[in-house]
Amino acid sequence: MSNPKLQAVLDRIDADFDNSLERLFSLLRIKSISADPAFAGDCKAAAEHIAKDIATLGFAAEVRPTAGHPAIVAKANGSMDGRPHVLFYGHYDVQPVDPLDLWHRPPFEPVVTDHADGRKIIVARGAEDDKGQLMTFIEACRAWKQVAGSLPVDITILIEGEEEVGSKNFVPFLEANKAELKADFALVCDTGMWDPNTPAITTSLRGLVYDEVKIKAANRDLHSGVFGGGAQNPIRVLTRILGGLFDDNGRITIPGFYDGVKDLPPDVLEQWKKLNLTSETFLKPIGLSLPAGEKDRLLIEQISSRPTCDINGIVGGYIGEGSKTVIPSLASAKISFRLVEGQDPAKIRKAFRDYVTSRIPADCSVEFGDHSSAPAIALDWNMKPLAAARRALTEEWGKEAVLMGSGASIPIVADFKRTLGLDSLLVGFGLDDDNIHSPNEKYDLKSFHKGIRSWARILAALAERNP
Repeated sequence: MSNPKLQAVLDRIDADFDNSLERLFSLLRIKSISADPAFAGDCKAAAEHIAKDIATLGFAAEVRPTAGHPAIVAKANGSMDGRPHVLFYGHYDVQPVDPLDLWHRPPFEPVVTDHADGRKIIVARGAEDDKGQLMTFIEACRAWKQVAGSLPVDITILIEGEEEVGSKNFVPFLEANKAELKADFALVCDTGMWDPNTPAITTSLRGLVYDEVKIKAANRDLHSGVFGGGAQNPIRVLTRILGGLFDDNGRITIPGFYDGVKDLPPDVLEQWKKLNLTSETFLKPIGLSLPAGEKDRLLIEQISSRPTCDINGIVGGYIGEGSKTVIPSLASAKISFRLVEGQDPAKIRKAFRDYVTSRIPADCSVEFGDHSSAPAIALDWNMKPLAAARRALTEEWGKEAVLMGSGASIPIVADFKRTLGLDSLLVGFGLDDDNIHSPNEKYDLKSFHKGIRSWARILAALAERNP
């Protein structure tokens, strides 16, 4: 390693790791469940705890009110002109712990224990999502300050308390503080690795359109013996429409759905092919074996870079115990679309509604329920911070960092782009088996330790004049 100061920082991280772990445990013990008003005091306590900790690193840290749970804004003192300025984002709120009886131990009593395959893991609610992840960055900053007395780049830390409930009060907070939150780009640590030993940078996030369809036929539920064969059944209408959303090759049939959708660059597709994601490794653990998306696409494309449609729920008629011979008057379904770059959420919603409306019989009516939407996000593959972070991750893990697309959506990333004009570099150390949002959430001890080291390297790489 040609940077002796960085090596000293990494050595400090290793020597201080037990203390880093205890600081994480102190945060994990706070029951910051944002969805339940009963824990509002705990959310405030978590914000104050983090702000107090960050302040010890020389940041000017404040707990700021929002219309909901508070946010934390912290700026490093002693910034220098000409250096990159990054905005780091994380969230301190966590999901509810239900069902509690499925936890192996109390969810807010963190512990290091053994995974079934021998890995050391941290188990607690929030261990991965997102307290463990955000603490990797804070601990990296701590080591830099302790060794060098300053940070390699200018940093603003922004941590919210409502990510798990949709960040509905956070966007107005961003709008109100645009000038203060100005930076060159954002760093987001709320994503994952390719596998336990291979780091990754998420370069794209699918967008989201969520819609609800309600089809009404008769003015009341009907006796199927009296009206069957003559009266329209809204379940039959609905299922015919939903079944027609896909052709035999797995493509979505809504007119204009694929307008603007681009293929992956050839070099990226070749890299993804080498990752060898197979049905055996991806689908078999969940009891499936056959990819269900577009037949002419790789499985990794189906779940990462191609748009999708999924029927998330369908309701109609009698669903209780026993039987009831009824033709329902109403049937409904909830449908989500995952979008990719080039697709406009508003246009997709309209195209879907036009598709449904054109197939409604004359004596039925349809209503739609508005739900969430967010555009897709894609990074410029040639942006310098991306190359710098990839190099740093590769050096730390000893395996080339994968540039991968995520099938999920992180709306705040779109909000950073729309509100602050910032691209986001998404680096995280979570794994597919971390049980986030589920009982027995965990974070690999290796992910936490090497995550801290990774951020230390990334900060150094971002500081280089020609990264």
